[in-house]
Formats: sequence, C-alpha cells, structure tokens
Amino acid sequence: MFLPFSYLMELWRWDIFSGKTKPEDYNCKWWELREKYQGVESPVDRSEEDFDPASKYHIISSTPYLRYFIALILQFQFHRTLCEKAGQYDPISHYSHLHNCDIYQSKEAGNALKRMLAMGASRPWPDALEALTGQREMDATAILEYFQPLHEWLKNENKKNGAYVGWESSKRVCTRTKKELET
Repeated sequence: MFLPFSYLMELWRWDIFSGKTKPEDYNCKWWELREKYQGVESPVDRSEEDFDPASKYHIISSTPYLRYFIALILQFQFHRTLCEKAGQYDPISHYSHLHNCDIYQSKEAGNALKRMLAMGASRPWPDALEALTGQREMDATAILEYFQPLHEWLKNENKKNGAYVGWESSKRVCTRTKKELET
C-alpha cells in the first residue's frame, strides 16, 4: 500500500501546484486518487467543506513525499546488491530467493555499505548508488523480485478460491460545493 499512497500524495500535490486541481476540488480529488490507486474509500460521504488530506502531516507542512517513494525502491535495490556481496543471493539460481537473504555478519556486505555511506553528501546520490550497486539509476526490479514468491502464491490462492482481484467503485459521494450539500 505504501507505493500507491506515496505516488497519489505527490500526484495530488503536483496537480494542485500546476493548477490542474482547483481549490474547490481539493478534497474530492484526494478521494478520487485514493480510490483509483489504493481502492480506499472515505468512511462516510465527504465534501469540499472537509479537508481530509490535512490528516497527513506532509500535506500541511508542504513536505514532498516522493523522497519516501524513492527511498523504498532504493532500499530493495541496496538489499539485493548487499545480498549478492554476502553470498546469500544468486539471481540466476532457482533456489536462491531475495526474501530469504540475511546479510548479518557479512564483512563483504558491511564493507560495501560502509564505503557507500562514507561518501556522505560529498558526492551526488547517483555516484553513491553506483559505488554500491554498479548502477547509476534506480531500478525497481529488486522490489518486484523480493515479493515474487508472495505474488505467485497470491495469484494461485486467488485462482483456487475464485477471488475477485481489484475493487468495486466506491458508493461514497464527495460533493464539490456547499450548495450541492444543501440539495
């Protein structure tokens, strides 16, 4: 749920800053995005008299949330590299799974992480990323790889149980103006 939430938070902010979403649509747009990307609906009907996005500190403090989205992707990219350095993961092996990796007490993984962290803010982040992973760009395949066994299990369970995947459209209403509320 984190990646879709952080994405929709930034999308909501960007649409406001660009003028695509007008002040009279702030709350309704919030719930539209929550439903579209998370399948979450408001607990009760809402209106523009409410301002539900303010429940998230980052909204009221105007703190970009994209950094958390990026950090999660990088976390898994770092994890995969450290697992390889620790000898705990082989991407070619069918018996080696990223979610089973344990880098505890691996000097190779620890030293690689130490070298990257020692760069501090002295170098641009792509340099630090490259120093550890050999790549200069973010790569989301590690997060997909990490959760692949769970994804396969869920697909099989859903198929076996005839489960519906996705969500139905919300029956909740978000009214855009006070006048609409009175009718």
